Amino acid sequence: MRRRSLLIAVPAGLTTLAACGDDGSDSSKASDSASPSPSAPAPTAAPPPKIVDGPLPAISAGTKFGEKPTVAKGSGNPSKQLAVKTLVAGSGKTVAENDYIQAHYLGQIWDTAKVFDNSYDRKTPLLIQLSTGSIIDGWRYALAGKKTGSRVEFAVPPTWGYGTQGNPQGGIKGTDTLVFVVDVQDTFNATSSAKGTDVAQDNIDVPKVGTNTDGKAPSIEIPKSDAPTKLVANYVIEGDGDEVAADSTVLVQYKGVLWDTGKEFDSTYGRKALTSFSLQQVVKGWAQGLTGKKVGSRVLIVVPPNLGYGDSPPEGSGIKKDSTLVFSVDILAKM
Repeated sequence: MRRRSLLIAVPAGLTTLAACGDDGSDSSKASDSASPSPSAPAPTAAPPPKIVDGPLPAISAGTKFGEKPTVAKGSGNPSKQLAVKTLVAGSGKTVAENDYIQAHYLGQIWDTAKVFDNSYDRKTPLLIQLSTGSIIDGWRYALAGKKTGSRVEFAVPPTWGYGTQGNPQGGIKGTDTLVFVVDVQDTFNATSSAKGTDVAQDNIDVPKVGTNTDGKAPSIEIPKSDAPTKLVANYVIEGDGDEVAADSTVLVQYKGVLWDTGKEFDSTYGRKALTSFSLQQVVKGWAQGLTGKKVGSRVLIVVPPNLGYGDSPPEGSGIKKDSTLVFSVDILAKM
């Protein structure tokens, strides 16, 4: 059973695309069953911290970006503010609050140097939004403004960590200052798009999807032919990233329209907000259509009723019974 990060609250899920019969709470149920790790604390009214240079413990081994670091025990008393230092300065995109970031990290307790969480050993970087309620506040304040490719070390007092309640399951007391080393691999926001090679769309019986990569919603042209009775999952743009597994969590931009009318019923572009979800939480057509596809790609998915909502579409979605659904999906990242 894969251990889930201590930093995560509840992963964002799709309302419209939740599997049939879901009640809206399954996103948290799925994450709880996947791991015993506790969620991030509820948002507080704490004012923003002052960013200071230190003190911060030394790194004695694994000093390069992407290497698992070995961090010394904290010396003396930690700052009561947020101590932040860029150890390796990247030159990529700038991270902003509410972006999704992909990063490797290690977290330990100042006083004891006890490592309580570490993505390097899991060999899977964290994929999470830098927003209130998704991750502890110390991360939001420490990483905003940093560039991808950077290694950042910071020390988080309880006020911007787990508060006075601590995190008993992680062995964190309400008085513990936490030390993190974070390697920021990538960042994504509402303007992010697929990136790769355009693939010929020469089947006149399936929809044609626009190939623009400017962060705007692509066009979807529905043919005048009958809807297919089997799942269609074709590359529109083929990326060069890792393949998505059946149990992956993915970060996507997407747009959904109805085959019969071409009417849009759901879109991250319209909300100006990306969506992250597990393929085990969505309709079968999405799960099957994205499994095996490469990160960075844009995929056309045509979902027949038996792999979508059948005769039980979500209330208020604008989807009629036995509708065939058409999606353009940009796979931005996976975890």
